[in-house]
Amino acid sequence: MPTNDGSGAMLTLEEVCAELRINRSTFNDWRAKKCAPPCLKLPNGKLRFRRSELDRWLRSCSEVTA
Repeated sequence: MPTNDGSGAMLTLEEVCAELRINRSTFNDWRAKKCAPPCLKLPNGKLRFRRSELDRWLRSCSEVTA
């Protein structure tokens, strides 16, 4: 689903968990610890992730361990 600001596709929580190969409970733990990828909370309570923000977050994780 493209956005108007040029940041690319919006991903669902299920898509992000599948890509990261983590359980939803792991994501919830990361979010509680403030170390999860940035996301948007929609009015219906569901979370969405900008592809560009997820990619940036992944790069920052690899830079820390490199």
